[in-house]
Amino acid sequence: MALRDIRIVGDPVLRTPCAEITTIDERVRALVTDLLETVDADGRAGLAANQIGVSLRAFSWNIDGEVGYVLNPHLAQVSDEVQNGDEGCLSVPGLWYPTTRGAYARVTGTDLAGNAVTVAGEGLMARCLQHEYDHLDGKLYLSRLAGQVRKDALRTVRERF
Repeated sequence: MALRDIRIVGDPVLRTPCAEITTIDERVRALVTDLLETVDADGRAGLAANQIGVSLRAFSWNIDGEVGYVLNPHLAQVSDEVQNGDEGCLSVPGLWYPTTRGAYARVTGTDLAGNAVTVAGEGLMARCLQHEYDHLDGKLYLSRLAGQVRKDALRTVRERF
């Protein structure tokens, strides 16, 4: 498999909700391999399938040396307690904006063998889980911005991309 190119803001695949994975076949196995290899590059925390042009519900992560994936994730829990911090996205390269996320998040889904998977964490892991889950629903983190920050971000995106 390969390190895949990242789709950039403006690509319609990023705004389209992804389909459930109904069959684990060679295509899905290849997708997981590509997600794991592509997220394992320096400076990458998470990667959704649609960011590499595949509109299926799967994502990978690379947080604190832990690399993994989940198929058909469900955002099972997000804490009421929030974290604030700058967030970026491989599909919006070079731009970082203050984004509020839950301080804790838990995702459930399956692995390639069909086994139940639960991934949870605080801080960067929580941010990653929520960010990648949004991607699978066709949302970029820019949609979570508000006020003048949102206006500035969208203007910058129009100018650069």
